[in-house]
Amino acid sequence: MSILQSIFLGIVQGITEFLPVSSSGHLAILQNLFGIETDGGLLFDVLLHMGTLAAILCAFRKDLVRMLAESIRMIRDMFYNLRILVYNQKEHDARRYRKIVHNNYQKFVVQILISTIPTAVIGYAARDLVGIASGTLIAPGVCLILTAGLLLVADVTEAGQRIPKDVSYTNVFMIGVAQGLSTLPGLSRSGTTIAACLISGFDRRFAVRYSFLMSVPAILGAAVLEIGEAAGSGVALTQVLIYLVGAVAAGIVGYFSIKKMLIVVRRKKFKGFAAYCLVLGIIAIVAYFVQR
Repeated sequence: MSILQSIFLGIVQGITEFLPVSSSGHLAILQNLFGIETDGGLLFDVLLHMGTLAAILCAFRKDLVRMLAESIRMIRDMFYNLRILVYNQKEHDARRYRKIVHNNYQKFVVQILISTIPTAVIGYAARDLVGIASGTLIAPGVCLILTAGLLLVADVTEAGQRIPKDVSYTNVFMIGVAQGLSTLPGLSRSGTTIAACLISGFDRRFAVRYSFLMSVPAILGAAVLEIGEAAGSGVALTQVLIYLVGAVAAGIVGYFSIKKMLIVVRRKKFKGFAAYCLVLGIIAIVAYFVQR
């Protein structure tokens, strides 16, 4: 892979990771159409996702700092309750326990953790299938058409007003299932999860925040699982440096894509993206049969 190819794919990743058009679908289609070989593609994919993760951390840094602080408070309260449990058992007393979740940010943290469970299970179980699907044009094509349908549903869905305190844990579990399914190339992660949030009645701003912030543990988890295998792929140092350039491009472009997505959701303009996914999906399917 050349440095220009790395930058090109990094830019594509940065744009499509956060706009509802599927980054994995675009990368799979482009690599198949133009025969781009990544020579250790797993490492390249991990670095691209770390680049877009950096964009999320930068764009939502205030939320993440608050969530980290509230997570520490919840852990502290859990240890306090454990001490109270031991004391009550020993002294036959009935001291009160502290409530673990008592504000919106703390519930937000728990909700994201619950969403991560089905995402992790589905992502791990389907990773071989995802690898096979990424090597063809037919799978991304079909999934892009499905993404178009989801975006049209999101476009006609009435705006909700639900924020963390109004959302059930069952609800966020199902949104985690949606995120797990979106590992398939062509099924947009942001499009799928934002559509799921809007259909569930989320406030539009909260839907975007939830969609992007719930991707943080998913990306980190995938990186941890894959980095060991990627490190043993025997990729040359010069190639790693080329990959890093692509990751930087993905991070910079991704930051501005997040800002654009906030505007798109607020103004409820998904139809253009739906039409784009539909056309690209049809092109990918046609190209699949032409190549055979």
